[in-house]
Amino acid sequence: MLGIVTAGIAPGLALMSYFYLKDQYGSEPFAIVFKTFIFGALLVFPIMFIQYVLNVENVLQGLFYEPFISMGLLEEFFKWFILYYTIYQHVSFDEPYDGIVYGASVSLGFATIENIFYLFANGLEYAFGRALLPVSSHALFGVIMGYYFGKSKFSPGSKHKWLFLSLLIPVILHGSYNYILITLEDWLVMMIPFMIFLWYLGLKKVKKARLMSDKHFNQQIIYEKPFISGK
Repeated sequence: MLGIVTAGIAPGLALMSYFYLKDQYGSEPFAIVFKTFIFGALLVFPIMFIQYVLNVENVLQGLFYEPFISMGLLEEFFKWFILYYTIYQHVSFDEPYDGIVYGASVSLGFATIENIFYLFANGLEYAFGRALLPVSSHALFGVIMGYYFGKSKFSPGSKHKWLFLSLLIPVILHGSYNYILITLEDWLVMMIPFMIFLWYLGLKKVKKARLMSDKHFNQQIIYEKPFISGK
């Protein structure tokens, strides 16, 4: 049991540490990041219940609806909802890169509990594959979502546009991941290039968010200089 719990938690913890430590302007308060992670973990239970009901009632099933709507949209919307209503206006969200940290946190909370349940049901031998695919993909969906949250909060104008993209793009990517996994017999042939693309896109967003944070803090320094010098 301890081995399964450890294997279930380790990938999420490693990925969370990676994105957390890349915050170069002061790490986010651990308590807030941990709370976001817990909120993501708790999302597993209502989402599993809703998906169970949809499956039993044969609602939103099929080659398109199941991967994109009952899985992709449902899971990403709940994560988006948590970020918007608990983090978006929080004082700790004070630079664009913070969106990456909180987006990864809520997604990895969800992915970690889901991973533990899966390993309990199917065995420890799936731990490595789960770390490479579902856990890392959830992390990257969260990174991309968080990037657009940062764009929305700190870019002048078009805030609703970036908020819309913060949900739309993760839903499309998540749905595409599910579609490959569910509908293709030789799914690994498509999954490998998809995951390479997803990592490329996620790391590109991380780099862009860090550059946005650089610009944000440089502008703050320029703005504060006259007040510091007494002019």
